[in-house]
Amino acid sequence: MSDDDRLRDVADERGFNIGAAVAATPLRTDAGYKKTLRNEFNYVTTENALKMGPLRPSENTYDFDDADAVVDYAREHDQTVRGHTLAWHNQTPEWFQEWDHTRGQIRDFLRDHVHTTAGRYRSKLATWDVVNEAVADDGTMRENLWYEALGEEYLDEAFRFADEVTGDDTDLYYNDYGADSVNVKSDAIYDMVERLLDRGVPIDGVGLQMHALHGKPDPESVAENVRRFRDLGLEVEITEMDVAYTPEDDPGDREARWEMQADFYREITEVCLDEGVDTLVVWGVRDSDSWVPNWFESLTGDPLLFDSGNDPKPAYHAIKETLANYEG
Repeated sequence: MSDDDRLRDVADERGFNIGAAVAATPLRTDAGYKKTLRNEFNYVTTENALKMGPLRPSENTYDFDDADAVVDYAREHDQTVRGHTLAWHNQTPEWFQEWDHTRGQIRDFLRDHVHTTAGRYRSKLATWDVVNEAVADDGTMRENLWYEALGEEYLDEAFRFADEVTGDDTDLYYNDYGADSVNVKSDAIYDMVERLLDRGVPIDGVGLQMHALHGKPDPESVAENVRRFRDLGLEVEITEMDVAYTPEDDPGDREARWEMQADFYREITEVCLDEGVDTLVVWGVRDSDSWVPNWFESLTGDPLLFDSGNDPKPAYHAIKETLANYEG
């Protein structure tokens, strides 16, 4: 590997997907964003464009313009595409009020949404996050609009609806945060996906988001967690990674912080290579694109692989060197 090698080329050589969540607006307007995305990543997740709220401005309208922009750009540049997400409790349409609908109507609404959205991209997306964040932090089922109407059956239905309109080469995933290592929440998710499998639900994998913000999961526990899901016959991917620091964790010096950040990205990449995880997605292209500063004012606002000027950070080099040289 030379310093001139692109991250995506090193990843391709390893048979690894290195991805980023992508938004349509900078893709249309920011040349630096587009260049970094196409040069350095071989995998793309639709950040917001395929979430139900942005996609459904009115009851009888689907606005696929932003999603098409992301998907078409990625395919033009030989990038694999992940759809995110079909059933989630957040970012639902403002006009959709669940109390105005019967159980059957909500099921039909979910079916029509999944069929229309996943069906549109049948031959274009490799993976779908079918259900997102169905488990609460304490390990109970999250009492969202889908669960309150349909119970746990809504997961079965969402996966089956997706399976009906996607091709055999499309992987269907359950995706969640705070369950990267072995803990109460990941235990509950393990039990839940085991029940799905027992009922014959067509689920292919589990996405571990890896938002390492308020504390960092122990890489050994992450590896143990990956192994148990894989032992169920499921694939596992790191789907939304970013790494930021609280004032208590921050060494106070940017260079030192970025080296700490690089060490954690390196450790998680090593876990991926050790445990058969072939995909790691960071949640944004550059620090200036990150969601973290807008949601957590107390956290450092530099959680990604590239700084706001499109320059690679130590974390970028850590992942690239690990993919090129790590032997386990």
